[in-house]
Amino acid sequence: MKMKIKPASRLLPVIAASLLASCGNAAPDAAPLKSAWNVTDHVPLEKFVVQSHRGAGDLAEEGTLESFKLGWSLGTIPEADIRATKDGVIVSFHDGNFSRLIKGADETLKKSSVEKSTWAFLQTLDVGAWKGDAFKGRRVPKMSDIFAYMAANPGLRLYLDIKKVEFPKLAALARAAGVSDRVIVASNKPAFLIEWKKQAPESETLLWMPTGEEEITRMLDELVASGDIKAITSVQLHVHPNRNGKNYDAKADGGRDWKKIPCTTDPSEPFNHNRAFIIKLGERMRSLGVGYQSFPYIKRPSVYGELMDLGVASFATDHPDVAMREIKDYYKKRGAK
Repeated sequence: MKMKIKPASRLLPVIAASLLASCGNAAPDAAPLKSAWNVTDHVPLEKFVVQSHRGAGDLAEEGTLESFKLGWSLGTIPEADIRATKDGVIVSFHDGNFSRLIKGADETLKKSSVEKSTWAFLQTLDVGAWKGDAFKGRRVPKMSDIFAYMAANPGLRLYLDIKKVEFPKLAALARAAGVSDRVIVASNKPAFLIEWKKQAPESETLLWMPTGEEEITRMLDELVASGDIKAITSVQLHVHPNRNGKNYDAKADGGRDWKKIPCTTDPSEPFNHNRAFIIKLGERMRSLGVGYQSFPYIKRPSVYGELMDLGVASFATDHPDVAMREIKDYYKKRGAK
């Protein structure tokens, strides 16, 4: 039986305000602003959490056991995107069709998907060749095999991005492998995380926050008022460059169209969110006992230190090797153990 989830918009009453406009990627040129709280004073380096997006970020193909092993080898927690095949096998695969990740797919195959495929057919598809010759021959993995690998390697953890799967079956699979307390279910839908906690209260959750500051505040107020904030272990704030910033560099923005993402209109701010907002959001999360993670869609390596200065205590990234290097250097400079 599949869940019926209410639209996320139902979770948005009214509260605070902020300056919003249209937004993008520049080197910072703003007055120093720092949080009084810093992660290095409270979290040992070896416990700092970095999420490797889709397995190992840009370092490998997406969502395969090989990419997860690479993510783990870097000291990070990989992310798997969860779907189920037509015959009920739960697998890791991000996209809703095969057009991007299956090199040389014909038009019919491009329009097909995990949900329209059997497990046997899925195993005929090469999901690594699109990334390069070094990744040829890699296959979509069963989540049961991934969980078995985790079970054989105590301490490994895994983010689960819910795409399309029945929660009771996924929870049972993780529990059977003895790893349900080592998975972190991620979604932008609070209702998903609330339901997941009912299925596996021993596991953790991660809520991706909306893009606008007003929306973020409203969602949190609703969750606190309802008591459902207890189902949220951590939140993730997406951070983009400020397209209204005086140093905004469109070329450095990677050519992505982020124009619908709300941004501050203050040209002195380096990020789409005001730095004061980032600091205050961290303060609120800590007061609620909720972890504070950021996903910076900014390529300059210094962004990790800049956000840690503002109270961010965890990252998700497409560049886990760079993130780990910068975080270690930040801890070293601050004199933390």
